[in-house]
Amino acid sequence: MICYTQQIQRGEIMMDERVLTFKAAVTAIFGIIGELLGWKGLMMLMLAAMMALDYISGSLAAKKNGEWSSQVAREGLAHKGGTIVVVLVALLADALFVWALPEIPLGGFVLHNPGAFLPLVLAWYIITEAGSVLENAVKMGAPVPAWFRKAIRNVGQAVDKAGDKITKDSETK
Repeated sequence: MICYTQQIQRGEIMMDERVLTFKAAVTAIFGIIGELLGWKGLMMLMLAAMMALDYISGSLAAKKNGEWSSQVAREGLAHKGGTIVVVLVALLADALFVWALPEIPLGGFVLHNPGAFLPLVLAWYIITEAGSVLENAVKMGAPVPAWFRKAIRNVGQAVDKAGDKITKDSETK
């Protein structure tokens, strides 16, 4: 049996060069994110996937119910853009708190858990997007177990509490 790769090499299957270039670029980007940020990078990829799933499921739910609007779709994309901005701010804030602030005298200011903003922000957005995807699934007619919705809600509340804890622990001595 001839494998798929051999068929491509023989010219039996033509794959558009643009598709291959796109796949290579996506793979490189994911590899760089994973290498630079480790598990936080994986969380970023999870958020990107969840954002895409939310946009797609929201569009499908709106079309199913005759509510689709290009204006609402554009607003949804702008909302996703805002999410990306907040994630980047959390990334840069963590970098500042972990690398630069320990070298700067701050008059007794103490930030416990430096480097915790990015994972908390990512977790908060992932959970928020998951809740939205579940709402969209219900609008499309899919049953969603109540215990699953409750679990998502509880995890979201736990993330909020963790965020509150690190900001309450920040104090001036």
